[in-house]
Amino acid sequence: MKKIILTLALLMGVFAAQAQSLEQNKFFDNWSVTLKGGAIMPFQGYAFWPSARGIFGMEIKKQLTPVFGLGVEGEATINTTSWWKEPNYWGPKSPNIIDHTLAGMFGTVNLSNLFGGYKGKPRFFELEGVIGAGWLHAFHRGESADVYGNDYNSWYTKAGANLNFNFGENRAWTFSLKPSVVWDMNGDVMIPYRFNSNARYEWEGEPHNGKSQMNADHAAVELEAGITYHFKGSNGERYITFCPYKYSQDDIDNLNGQINGLRSQLNGLQGDLDAAKARNAQLQRDLDAAKNANKPAPNKPADPNAKYLNVLVHFKVNKTNITADQQPNVERVAMYLKNNPNSTVDIKGYASVEGPQDNNIRLANGRAEAVKNMLINKYKIEPSRINAQGCGTTDMFQELSWNRVSICELIVKD
Repeated sequence: MKKIILTLALLMGVFAAQAQSLEQNKFFDNWSVTLKGGAIMPFQGYAFWPSARGIFGMEIKKQLTPVFGLGVEGEATINTTSWWKEPNYWGPKSPNIIDHTLAGMFGTVNLSNLFGGYKGKPRFFELEGVIGAGWLHAFHRGESADVYGNDYNSWYTKAGANLNFNFGENRAWTFSLKPSVVWDMNGDVMIPYRFNSNARYEWEGEPHNGKSQMNADHAAVELEAGITYHFKGSNGERYITFCPYKYSQDDIDNLNGQINGLRSQLNGLQGDLDAAKARNAQLQRDLDAAKNANKPAPNKPADPNAKYLNVLVHFKVNKTNITADQQPNVERVAMYLKNNPNSTVDIKGYASVEGPQDNNIRLANGRAEAVKNMLINKYKIEPSRINAQGCGTTDMFQELSWNRVSICELIVKD
């Protein structure tokens, strides 16, 4: 069993690299149904063709990958000849039409694709290995019923090959030659019961272990032919296809770069939105003050030759350090100053109304200075172009946390 597991693991490893480029195999993809029939005869002890019985059956199979497939099968044999010789006594000819039935599971390995590689479409000719196991039932009448009783249940194993000829433009059909060997795994176990021996675990003086085992005396050869119909899958084909495009690492890196760029752009837009809200709140306060004074109040500042742009830098509660997600907003201020040599910036630091007043004044001053220091130290902006001051607490935003902010008002004079 360990050898079988290691072999399967090796085969799956060989195909793993190619599987990365295959289109996803959904549950209802790559199913097929097979009708088959032919002849079955004992593996040894009988003349080959004169002892053959008819056999017919059906398979339902799913192709998991271009190499591995898994399916279920059912078969029945027609009692036309006698198999009465010892020790592979499967029963003489009887009035029954059906004398044996088999039902089980099987797996296939497409050797052509395993060693030759999958080309994206089935070849005209392909060779598969087959291995399976299942339930074996015999219907006994007449002489055989005196030995085994009317029915005999066992289990079987199978090993064989499929010689597949795929045809049709879309490979919808496959004609197969299907030779295989079937073992009655309990054939030895049933021998002592044939003679109702008191010592049921001995046969011809040899100890009998009572275990299932492969024995050529209890094996049969199947020679069958089958016709298979392949159902269409979600990819529009009747077989596994390659992905239309396989992304390289450069493609993935490029997409990640675009995503990061969009994130930075989103942060910038959010900063613009926050600045617009802040300026709108300031304008509303100016308007209210003008109404109360019964005279018009100009928007700040009142220099008609100056242009203004606000950028907001938000801070965490009780903090004056600039976090990584807010650094792009400071960088926008720096880039603007570098691109506009005549511009200056007024940095006003604020704190929310929470906490002691003296601490809020310290926070407001520290936040203004934090933006100023980053512009000078990191982006090399001349200190003379920067005016930073703490403005204490504010409630310009309804959202309390938004008031923990430094507002950078960029000023450009023509």
